[in-house]
Amino acid sequence: MAEYLASIFGTEKDKVNCAFYHKIGACRHGDQCSRLHNKPTFSQTVMLQNLYQNPTRGITTVSPEEEQSHFEEFFEDVFIECEEKYGPIEKMHVCDNLGDHLIGNVYIKFRFEEDAEKAVQSLNNRWFNAQPVRAELSPVTNFKEACCHQFDVGQCGRGGFCNFWHIKPIPHKLRRFLYGGQKYDYDH
Repeated sequence: MAEYLASIFGTEKDKVNCAFYHKIGACRHGDQCSRLHNKPTFSQTVMLQNLYQNPTRGITTVSPEEEQSHFEEFFEDVFIECEEKYGPIEKMHVCDNLGDHLIGNVYIKFRFEEDAEKAVQSLNNRWFNAQPVRAELSPVTNFKEACCHQFDVGQCGRGGFCNFWHIKPIPHKLRRFLYGGQKYDYDH
């Protein structure tokens, strides 16, 4: 019985634990979900909830070039600060979804669990863009499973309200600058 329960943990067959929370680190039902959201006590991955504020979602109009420049500056600032203060980063992604549970979420996978824990403790005492930073350890370990593969090929029929990550891409030049000589898994 224990083997069976372990084999279905975090899958759609698991009637106790939320598969979406386990897979993408967020659930559209939030606290109202009928299934459990088991918060990890240790993880390499940190979620910074709703940290990125896309300027196209505001009152003012911005050009695509201004939006991209804003995003690149944000990505570089967050990446460099987190790597310098907390430790080496393996991957960092920003969600471009519209659903409340994913909009502006930043997921950072550190090389070491201790660095992720240090980041959560420190970042929860910070403010960014006149908002308190809400950081938590995330159960997401496989970024490929969390991403919407249909979005990657331009065919997601759910649009911004998809329940899987729609990753805001960064240019190759910025990726090379931030990740340096380390092998970066471009496909997530």
